Amino acid sequence: MGKPTGFIEYLRELPVDRTPQDRVRDWKEFHHHMEDKRLRNQAARCMDCGVPFCHTGKLISGMASGCPVNNVIPEWNDLVYRGLWREALDRLHMTNNFPEFTGRVCPAPCEGSCVLGINNPPVTIKTIENSIVDKGWDEGWILPEAPKNRTGKKVAVIGSGPAGLAAAAQLNRAGHTVTVLERADRPGGLLMYGIPNMKLDKREVVERRIQLLEQEGVKFICNANVGDNVEAQLLRKDFDAIVLCTGATQPRDLPVEGRSLNGVHFAMDYLTASTQALLNGGPDHTPIHAKGKDVIVIGGGDTGTDCVGTAVRHGCKTVTQIEIMDKPPLDRADDNPWPEWPKVYKMDYGQEEAAAKFGADPRTYLTTVKRFGADAQGHVSEVVTVQIGWQKNDKGQFVPVEVPGSEKSHPAQLVLLAMGFLGPEQMLLKDLALEADPRTNIKAEHGKFITNIKGVFAAGDCRRGQSLVVWAINEGRGAARECDRYLMGTTELP
Repeated sequence: MGKPTGFIEYLRELPVDRTPQDRVRDWKEFHHHMEDKRLRNQAARCMDCGVPFCHTGKLISGMASGCPVNNVIPEWNDLVYRGLWREALDRLHMTNNFPEFTGRVCPAPCEGSCVLGINNPPVTIKTIENSIVDKGWDEGWILPEAPKNRTGKKVAVIGSGPAGLAAAAQLNRAGHTVTVLERADRPGGLLMYGIPNMKLDKREVVERRIQLLEQEGVKFICNANVGDNVEAQLLRKDFDAIVLCTGATQPRDLPVEGRSLNGVHFAMDYLTASTQALLNGGPDHTPIHAKGKDVIVIGGGDTGTDCVGTAVRHGCKTVTQIEIMDKPPLDRADDNPWPEWPKVYKMDYGQEEAAAKFGADPRTYLTTVKRFGADAQGHVSEVVTVQIGWQKNDKGQFVPVEVPGSEKSHPAQLVLLAMGFLGPEQMLLKDLALEADPRTNIKAEHGKFITNIKGVFAAGDCRRGQSLVVWAINEGRGAARECDRYLMGTTELP
């Protein structure tokens, strides 16, 4: 590496964020940039560790360990340390089509498996990745690169989230004519409407990359809901191959008393409406608004955090986030060793903002919902919860058991269900006669991505289930490679 003793000489540093009190006043991204010298020092912390786990991209104990797109992290860390930013960008783009997305929203499993992280804070890989690509845009190094020759083959990509965009980019690079069909009014899928603007700017980041893809020859058709206003079987006649990247958009529901009351919404409906309003005329135009309301967010993942951050920006009266799991420890537990993803307590941006406004972390642990109460108008007015403990049943499985006498009523005029997703919506599977796996995902072997229908491939969350953006990019690239092989008999795509 450029500086073998860097990990000894320099401490881990992160960019200074805008303060919670400042950033909740708007919808702009909240991370500041670091100056080049400090970034080069951070890159110098990358060790000559011999066997780098950061780019392995493995699943250990069901969680990502290392980078799922296999970014060659030590190499571009070395290039950044030496001030070779253009070369670092080229190395980054070799494995990741959209580092400006992952550099903002990926939870960085690469850092969780960093060798330095065994006994010290890991290298700031995510920050360096984001800085490389942002410098590339700022310096004008990222330009459209249309293929020199076209194959004459036409491919339809259904869904324009991270998997669909990655598949489209790679297939277009191979010379195929690619059309992306998106059922929403804007392309981007999860990147456009599932992640709030303050975490991933839509116009300056998402639309910028989509416009580049258009300049390279990818065609986007919006408001095209395949299986509804677009006939699925006709696509098979009009295109030489189809790549399904529809995501896992079927939300997990909470079938308790009062679920049908007004004011109880799925989290993604809330986030989508908020971003649509922001882009179409202003955040106050959203039909689901939290201003002046007691908000209950049910679910503790990234989507729940995004709901908390959005509700605070809307001007909620209070916000409470309910988690059924126990509070994580401050340090790795004995059963969570390196290089597994570290399951430790942290406050993400949404919790930081709620704590700054209301004085405490909004999360309550080991809690589940019993029922929703209504006011005289049939609108939700309270959430009744109960504490639980995790105990083994007669099969040795941990199950939640209610703690007697622990019921509690919380005032609520807006409830957001953020409990994850069950898989892809089934209408398209039926229309194309696709086989599903036991979890109702599209059945397609990883690495091959081919479904039971010849010429139809599947990638991303619709194939693997709810997962990370970086896994979706990995699968989109993989499906493009196998689709290219199917169309041409061989492939040069990675």
